[in-house]
Amino acid sequence: MSVAEVVKTASEWWHPHVVITGGEPMIFKQMPELTAALKRNDRFITIETAGTALMDVEADLMSISPKRSNSTPAAITGWKERHNERRHRPDVIRSLLESYECQFKFVIDQAEDIEDVLDYLSEFPEIDHEKVWLMPQAIEANVLNEKLHWLQPLAMEHGFHLSSRLQIQQFGNRRGT
Repeated sequence: MSVAEVVKTASEWWHPHVVITGGEPMIFKQMPELTAALKRNDRFITIETAGTALMDVEADLMSISPKRSNSTPAAITGWKERHNERRHRPDVIRSLLESYECQFKFVIDQAEDIEDVLDYLSEFPEIDHEKVWLMPQAIEANVLNEKLHWLQPLAMEHGFHLSSRLQIQQFGNRRGT
């Protein structure tokens, strides 16, 4: 679809909030044009990003999900080195923090991952813990529920929010939910 087609479709929606996600939307060369057009249509724009690419866009909220060590692909995929080289861009994070309202979401696979989150946040003391969300890594409802059980007290202990994966709880690991 062209930017004009996307904006036309979005203008037909009743909801004023648009979330732009993807793989990494901040590498889409037409993002400035898209966000400007959506803003002209009075949309509240949230962009979900890993915080590794920077582009001058219009956004009301940057929802940043930094890729941590628990997201590193297996060596056999051939992506491990490239992923580890590019997943942490403090310059981009600082620029986003200076230019936009931001929230942070960290995917947690095991309890020890909280230490990695705390190490990350120590590098950015300007990030308010009230703007941090923890979400368990899970694609099965029973695993999700087990992780929510031990993750909730950790989130509360550090002043973070907890995000479930409601689509997994309600529908399982299915596309389109």
